[in-house]
Amino acid sequence: MAKMKKYNNDSTIRKGRKKSWDDRLLGIVILIVLFVFFIFFLYPVWYVLIASFSDPDAVYTGKVILLPVKFNVDAYGRVFRNRDIWIGYGNTILYTFVGTVLNVLATAMTGYCVSRKDLKGRHIIMLLFIITMYFSGGMIPNYLNVKSLGLVNTRTYMIINGLVAPTNIIICRTFFANSVPWELQEAAFIDGASDWYVFRKIVAPLSRAIMAVMSITYAVGHWNSYFNAMVYLKDEAKYPLQVFLREILIKSNMASMLLDELDPNFLASLLAEEKIANQLKFAVIVVAVVPLLCIYPFVEKYFDKGFMIGGIKG
Repeated sequence: MAKMKKYNNDSTIRKGRKKSWDDRLLGIVILIVLFVFFIFFLYPVWYVLIASFSDPDAVYTGKVILLPVKFNVDAYGRVFRNRDIWIGYGNTILYTFVGTVLNVLATAMTGYCVSRKDLKGRHIIMLLFIITMYFSGGMIPNYLNVKSLGLVNTRTYMIINGLVAPTNIIICRTFFANSVPWELQEAAFIDGASDWYVFRKIVAPLSRAIMAVMSITYAVGHWNSYFNAMVYLKDEAKYPLQVFLREILIKSNMASMLLDELDPNFLASLLAEEKIANQLKFAVIVVAVVPLLCIYPFVEKYFDKGFMIGGIKG
């Protein structure tokens, strides 16, 4: 009997050891796969960075692979001497900062209202918000509406466009319903607190995670927006940075598109300009992305909590 117990114990130990080695092997394979994917997604970012510090001829001829070739910062000098870039940067910062503040405030207030149990018809209101996720008036009716409001070619439209997103309203509503106790709000109302006071002093401080998530979501949308500026803005002094970046990208491909239709001398000058523009676009991309990369680490810790709690049906 004792031998049988010993045999069973030894067998269990061997099985546990075998399972442990299988787990280790699986872990190693997963790490290798993740590392390959990491390199796969990291390399384009690395290439943009090293291309911005390389010689334009080396970038144009494809000699830049892993490290900068003929390291220089001429592209960044051209970027910061370009008046249009500074105009675009200033406009983008304005649209992003003011727009994000209004977006977060409007979305949080709307989400809080529809999360209130004492709001009559809140399910109908949410249904109306959800309908807008599937149906829209289209570009032409929207343009006519904006024009009738006198917002064409104004910075105001660039700031208030898309003031609230239905998806974010749903996330905020769920977060408030699950994370902010209704009893706490009722106690405040009994003490004579107003709705605005409860939202400002109780709900908002307890909702920093979802506020951070909404902030970075809206900020990225404003920072990367260019299509609305192309449609609704006519004055270049109001263009965001992304529109100027798009013009540089188009300019960098101009010579190759007209290769067989131009005079050789003019083509040579155009090719030289294209090489410079080709390097310049990488520098502008880096300059455009760096602010978001600097902000993201400060709000990243709120992402898991904000989306997990906000994404659970309440």
